Amino acid sequence: NDREIVLAAVSENGEALEYASKDLRNDREIVLTACSEKVYGMYAIKHASDNLRNDRDLILSARKKRMKSK
Repeated sequence: NDREIVLAAVSENGEALEYASKDLRNDREIVLTACSEKVYGMYAIKHASDNLRNDRDLILSARKKRMKSK
C-alpha cells in the first residue's frame, strides 16, 4: 500500500496496477501513470477501480500521453 512504490512500479509497467491495493487502484494519479506507460499501459485500465475505469477524461489523457511518448 506504499503509494510511492506503486507509482514507481506502474510507471515502468502499467499492468503492475493489478497488484496495488484497492485504494491505490482508485488513485487518479497512479491510474493515469499506469495507463500512460507506453508498453503495457493500454491494458492497465482493466485493473483500475470501476469509478476510474469509466472516467472518459482519464482515458483520453492517458491515450494522449502514450501517443506523445512514441
